[in-house]
Amino acid sequence: MKPLDLSPEDVEILNSRIGLKHLFYDKKVNVEKALRYTRYELKVREYQTEIIKLQNWVIQNQHKVVILFEGRDAAGKGGAIRRIVAHINPRYYRIVALPKPTLEEEGQWYFQRYVNQLPKPGEMVFFDRSWYNRAVVEPVNGFCTPDEYNIFMNQVNEFEKMIISSDTYLIKFYFSITKSEQATRFRDIKRSALKKWKMSPVDERAQELWDDYTRYKQKMFEHTDIPGSPWVIIDADKKTNARLEAMDHILKTIPYCQEASSE
Repeated sequence: MKPLDLSPEDVEILNSRIGLKHLFYDKKVNVEKALRYTRYELKVREYQTEIIKLQNWVIQNQHKVVILFEGRDAAGKGGAIRRIVAHINPRYYRIVALPKPTLEEEGQWYFQRYVNQLPKPGEMVFFDRSWYNRAVVEPVNGFCTPDEYNIFMNQVNEFEKMIISSDTYLIKFYFSITKSEQATRFRDIKRSALKKWKMSPVDERAQELWDDYTRYKQKMFEHTDIPGSPWVIIDADKKTNARLEAMDHILKTIPYCQEASSE
């Protein structure tokens, strides 16, 4: 067995409380895996500390933040949101994952129920799926008519421009996974007594309708990836990398450091 070439920094990381936890997590010690997960957890904590500062800046300056998380079923959207909000003040953020619209909502302007969820000053809102359901999930599964789809596509860019012009930071993430990775995650979910409730009838057909999802996803990108409201596409086959990339993008996009340092 080839000996591991560990730097003094690697040794220090492994000797930390977090490092020791990962090192002895399994009966069979895997140093490389322990080091990788320890580095990941330390980076997550570093970003979470900055996100606390970002939220304080949002609250103090009465800004508004909207972050959309889109992607195929099992792409890791919810897990990423949970890491982002883990240590921030729950009074000043909301996670929005809207259910199927009610009969009353079906009779309203499509965007109305999303307007009702937009942040008040000093608040951050994270959408675990958003109005973009109508761009992909609904047409693929026959949940909207072609006319409803076309109306949405003609209105969505202006809707987002109105949000941004109301002093709101808008970030749109798309978590992208491969077909084989989605199949693997579905198998894991079905085998887990704690997770199998997550599988819905829509999830069950996701692999069968893969190409239809791809076609509508590309149309969504072509029409709605615009200046001022671009899509941030994240390779989500590796959940840890995807979470770090999303957190890093939020911290680099919202100018909490620059404005805070100039005050």
